[in-house]
Amino acid sequence: MRQEKHFISKEYLGRLNGSPFFIVVDYQGLRVAHFTELRKRLAKVGAEVHVVKNSLFRVAAKEAGLVDLGGVLTGQLAVITGQRDISSTAKTVKTFRSEFDRPKLKFGYLNSQRLEAADLVSLADLPSIEVLRSQLLGVLQAPAAKLVRLLNTPATQLTRVLQAKAEKG
Repeated sequence: MRQEKHFISKEYLGRLNGSPFFIVVDYQGLRVAHFTELRKRLAKVGAEVHVVKNSLFRVAAKEAGLVDLGGVLTGQLAVITGQRDISSTAKTVKTFRSEFDRPKLKFGYLNSQRLEAADLVSLADLPSIEVLRSQLLGVLQAPAAKLVRLLNTPATQLTRVLQAKAEKG
């Protein structure tokens, strides 16, 4: 492998190892202006997209310890990586695709587990990590709030009885 190709392959490997997830998309037919818009939207959710050369990406994926991706790396591919949650990244791609009919989701990886296009769409439909955390916090706080109300009920009832007795007599 030539020196330039080796350098590019190492760059791909660095991106794969530096991100907890990656999503491979087929961007064929996407205009430059639209691709730039996709980059801007992904940057807002902490992700970035890079066009890859299939053969070099295959080498980098193999070095990263992923299974052989030989048969699925066809067409004009770009790889999306990020540091935040995969759900908001997948949601951004899904929304962009609904507007421009491109890019096409191919597959992805989350913590070395392969995700098919349908899995990525399911992740896109999930609420963001912040919403999920707040929902979990609400579920965890519900028993404590119920306990406080339960403990306060007898004291509140006693106060009402005493107040009614004082008003009567």
